[in-house]
Amino acid sequence: MIIPIRCQSCGKPVGHLYEKYTKDLEKGTKPKEALDKLGLERYCCRALFLGHVELLDTVAQFKRS
Repeated sequence: MIIPIRCQSCGKPVGHLYEKYTKDLEKGTKPKEALDKLGLERYCCRALFLGHVELLDTVAQFKRS
């Protein structure tokens, strides 16, 4: 739901890069170029960004009884 602060595999801090990544994608930059620009070289960190699906808005619609 929310991007992790650190990569789950290598432990590199990546949470602060997610906002920059989404802004680059909104501008029309390709995901590969955006990840290269952010300096994410390890495949585990790149997969974390590419596989992330933002579900916070979806989950927020439901109330807990």
